[in-house]
Amino acid sequence: MSTRITARFLGDDQVELEHGPTGHRLVTDLPADNGGQGRTFSPTDLLVASTSSCILTIMAELAHREGVDLTGASLVLDKEMGAAPRRVVRLSGTLRLPPGIPPDLEPKLVACIRACPVSRSLHPDLVIDVAVDA
Repeated sequence: MSTRITARFLGDDQVELEHGPTGHRLVTDLPADNGGQGRTFSPTDLLVASTSSCILTIMAELAHREGVDLTGASLVLDKEMGAAPRRVVRLSGTLRLPPGIPPDLEPKLVACIRACPVSRSLHPDLVIDVAVDA
């Protein structure tokens, strides 16, 4: 299955992205640390957002199969950029699970951090360091 994303340069360092199947749109901006104004998500911010969303989605599906509700779980990730080459080199943060997660399920949920399709698509040198705050 493929999904089309259409990108249009709007000028003033901004790009509009359109999700083909739904028509939903969002705009990215050149980040301040790269000479832009940083008015909204940068492309690498979307990479972090995509990773976070993917991890929680995969965790929720696993929990659902186990009869556990993951509502209220949160993942906070900080992005660290490298200079040469300019790319995301580290994501670090905290996973907070809701109360009542069975102890035997927690390691399976943590394994989802590297099992989601976005994480699997990233450069193998990217460090993803997530602490669990249960």
